Amino acid sequence: MAVKIDDMYYAYSANDEIASKGEYGGVVTSILKFLLEKGFVDAVVAVEEAADLYDAKPVLITKPEDVIKSAGSIHCGTLNMAKFISKYLDGARDMKIAVTCKPCDAKTIRELMKKGKIIEDNVFMVGVNCGGTLSPIPTMKMIKNEYGLDPAKVVKEEISKGNLIMETEDGEEKGLSIENLEEEGMGRRPNCQRCDMKIPSNADLALGNWGVIGPLQGKATFVEVFSDKGADYLTEVINANIINVEEPLEKGIEIRDKVNTVMLKNSKKQEAADFEGTTGDIIEVFNEYREDLSRCMKCYGCREACPLCYCDDCCLETEGPEWVPGGYTPAAPFFHLTRMVHMVDACTNCGQCEEVCPSEIPVAKIFATVNNKVKNTFGYVSGIEDDTPIPFTQFPDRGNK
Repeated sequence: MAVKIDDMYYAYSANDEIASKGEYGGVVTSILKFLLEKGFVDAVVAVEEAADLYDAKPVLITKPEDVIKSAGSIHCGTLNMAKFISKYLDGARDMKIAVTCKPCDAKTIRELMKKGKIIEDNVFMVGVNCGGTLSPIPTMKMIKNEYGLDPAKVVKEEISKGNLIMETEDGEEKGLSIENLEEEGMGRRPNCQRCDMKIPSNADLALGNWGVIGPLQGKATFVEVFSDKGADYLTEVINANIINVEEPLEKGIEIRDKVNTVMLKNSKKQEAADFEGTTGDIIEVFNEYREDLSRCMKCYGCREACPLCYCDDCCLETEGPEWVPGGYTPAAPFFHLTRMVHMVDACTNCGQCEEVCPSEIPVAKIFATVNNKVKNTFGYVSGIEDDTPIPFTQFPDRGNK
């Protein structure tokens, strides 16, 4: 069997243990384990549960038998895998890796590939569909106060037919309107609500449960192929009888497209609301959010969390009047203006900056507002391989090492 780009399948693991532990047939786990066993990759980068379901940690897996530890989804695992690869694995310069990634992870990995910070030939991206992730602490409060459930007993969350559904360890399910929750400031992270990609078509493979109907519903994964590398590796996996595949039902393909379309439509609606009344001009954005930014304590959390901040010497820590004066709290205006200019061509709306801000400044929204202006002006979407961007990296060196 030879797989081609754009092929679609219903798939499920041929290993009963993996099929039962992994979500929707354990296909992601089966693929990763096989690639590691056969030496196609040196390691797997994935996410494991840390303290509890609401806490995730990135892991580097080199033993095939350990891959199963990363099976299942952690919807409150809001980290971006690109930072782990670029900073701690030296951009995969000396090793081949397979990485599971949400659309925003894949966008950011692609962006870092363009900038030479991650080596494309050494990375295989197993993308997973994503309707959005949930911030841990607010989610636990929401489960307790709005759902009337014990957060410690929740084992799974899912967005289905406009509802955010919580499932407990004893099989109880309770769903509430995600639109109503988000109108009250709960639900998905703000950046996820306006995200413009739900199916990671910028990865090598995209996998998820959307569109799996009929006898395999809940037991299989919908797989779509987006690259030659994805086609080649999936061919190896199928021919080795690691996973079983079937042609997807036409109705299932239609449902998958419909789910994706509805989610993107809602994202567009949220994006329009977030960017309403602003041109995206940097000074205008700064003035609009001046009160929010006045809470900044200059902790550098946004910079440290940002997967696209990689300069060896950061201009934001320059002492004296040259760039950003030090010793001021709240931060001097030029601190924020410098960050905006530095990130304007690269922001992928991953929300890492906003997630860690102790002053609860809507940092991701601020950066996305400016980035959206660049995107609309130049037709440039961060992190998508087929763009013809006009990134600022074509201009004289900005000090990136």
